[in-house]
Amino acid sequence: MKLSLGPLQYFWPRERTFAFYREAAKWPVDIIYLGETICSKRRELRTLDWIMLSHELAESGKQVVLSSLALIEAESELGALQRLIEQGQGWIEANDLSAVQLCRARGVPFVAGPTLNVYNHRALAMLMEDGLRRWVPGVEQGAVLIDELRSALLEDGGDMPEVEVIGFGRLPLSYSARCFTARALDVAKDQCGFRCIDYPDGLPLATREGRPFLRINGIQIQGEEITDLGPELPTMRALGVDVLRLYPQAEGMDEIVAHFDLARRSITPPPRIGARNGYWHGTAGMRSVDLP
Repeated sequence: MKLSLGPLQYFWPRERTFAFYREAAKWPVDIIYLGETICSKRRELRTLDWIMLSHELAESGKQVVLSSLALIEAESELGALQRLIEQGQGWIEANDLSAVQLCRARGVPFVAGPTLNVYNHRALAMLMEDGLRRWVPGVEQGAVLIDELRSALLEDGGDMPEVEVIGFGRLPLSYSARCFTARALDVAKDQCGFRCIDYPDGLPLATREGRPFLRINGIQIQGEEITDLGPELPTMRALGVDVLRLYPQAEGMDEIVAHFDLARRSITPPPRIGARNGYWHGTAGMRSVDLP
């Protein structure tokens, strides 16, 4: 099983971002996703910077995939996506159907990101005709759905693409045209002052009772707890999962990668270092499931 470093979901300063990926080049991950997936106003790194960084990381032996925005709303954002596809040298992670259309038109292989709604084998087969090579199921799509979709695709005579499962990190639950961070700080979206940069792991949101509940990350809402599917590695192997995705965190990412690198090479499931695996087991995402 391969390990991937998912796209950076948070807004970090330019030098911190470059330093993070300089270290990531040394980590035992096979695939690195690069690019802004949340907000086009986050311009510490511009499109050309991401492309140049992708070339540098590719020289270290990693497969580098350039990721698109999850919500494309303006012509300028579509233009940036076109440059990403035309000037990049590898696959694209399509997080919006406009990215699928552009990749198809140019014959560029793509990964179906977790924000593409793929719930049946016919949709998956159609995307494969367009150039899909790898599928990242949505956060609520667990083991049963993946198994059912695989069986249906094989029964129709199709071949399953690579499957990549989110194995570690805060789950991206929803997106909106409204900026949740700007609203929480009582500023206008167009005059936000790029306040997301003050929250390298997102802005915590609690219930009225003070219980940690969600993380606000610009136009994205995440779960508060960090998903860890390490103990489910045997199930994933049986399902034919090809890639385990680890989302970047502000601290301790090298240790997290080392933990999962050891786990993928062991026959014994690792101890859980995170929390919340309900979705994988077909229950509420916040409900912890005890393994037998």
